[in-house]
Amino acid sequence: MKKSILYIICILFTTQTTLIAQTTNATGSDASEKEVKKVIQNMFHAMLQADTSFLKTCFSDKVIFQTIVNKPEGATIKTESINDFIQSVGKQTPNALDERIEFGAIQIDPLMATVWTPYTFYYKGQYSHKGVNSFQLVKLKEGWKIQYLIDTRYK
Repeated sequence: MKKSILYIICILFTTQTTLIAQTTNATGSDASEKEVKKVIQNMFHAMLQADTSFLKTCFSDKVIFQTIVNKPEGATIKTESINDFIQSVGKQTPNALDERIEFGAIQIDPLMATVWTPYTFYYKGQYSHKGVNSFQLVKLKEGWKIQYLIDTRYK
């Protein structure tokens, strides 16, 4: 009898916890998804406009920026300084860097988000390459910021 009561209490607790978690995710996910997408859209808009001040607002202070380089001997990972990236964007004229993305899978937790965006990149109006971006964002006091960005590049 004691085992049955304990079993029922465990089932009720588990069910209640699951329902609370589902409700929390459902009520916050639409607004959070829009906020997360907006940060990524802002990054590409800043690149397109060569606006380094706006671009800086998209990243956390400790952002990691990497590219997977496909070589005949195997893939390698190139880490780029975010400051070098921002400076290179600043040297461009508006509309030179046109990265067109599609939002793929988006996973959001109250403090972290993962976003997958296939893209096609155009430089000064000419096709350059395509690939996939994988973003990790964190929700800081100031709002969502890009903490980690890794991408692939193919011709």
